[in-house]
Amino acid sequence: MRIALMGAMPEEIEPLLEKIDDICLTEYGANRYYIGTYAGKEVVVAYSKIGKVFASLTAAMLLEKFGCDTLLFSGVAGAIREDLHIGDLIMAESLCQHDLDITAFGHPYGYVPEGKVYVPTDEKLRALARQVAREKGIELKEGIIATGDQFIADPERKAWIAETFNAAALEMEGAAVAVVCDALEVPFFVLRAISDSADMEAGFDFDAFLHKSARISADFILEMVRRLPDGDND
Repeated sequence: MRIALMGAMPEEIEPLLEKIDDICLTEYGANRYYIGTYAGKEVVVAYSKIGKVFASLTAAMLLEKFGCDTLLFSGVAGAIREDLHIGDLIMAESLCQHDLDITAFGHPYGYVPEGKVYVPTDEKLRALARQVAREKGIELKEGIIATGDQFIADPERKAWIAETFNAAALEMEGAAVAVVCDALEVPFFVLRAISDSADMEAGFDFDAFLHKSARISADFILEMVRRLPDGDND
């Protein structure tokens, strides 16, 4: 088993790298990949840079170039749902692209022919996350996470995304990773810690809480890695 641990920004993978052993840095495709071990398991850690294109590229490299057979994404997100607050953890039940729009051709928002509006995450990995949360006494929330190449700080746009996709949180990479993993039939999991409220104060909140929220997410992901069986995620 080789596990991909992915984030979008350096701040999202730094808490992971602090605890990985025997790190070997490889540069490929204008990015850095950190190969090492954690809890006796081989891991490859990478941050994609922000946005769907870079996230797709990095996810594909982790699976195809580095041979990872499971992908866990750790990072931060903006809250949409009212029960989500800064520092809360939410795992994606499924992910969608809120900025994908070919409705002019009669399709729903977020859909392209031969694609899906919602891409579900792996149920076995979600079950493992629930077990970790239960045993650690951590409140883990679940919901649809919406992805787009936009940092949302507009209450009207936030409300539209919530209504259109029934989304709980917003970010800029998850659905792109989901499309890649789904196409290549690799189990994946997306965890986000809330860093802002995706409204007019989003810029301020994001800067203030990025590091703390990223560490909360990373610590949970590493506990999942610790508990993954050595062979696969069955």
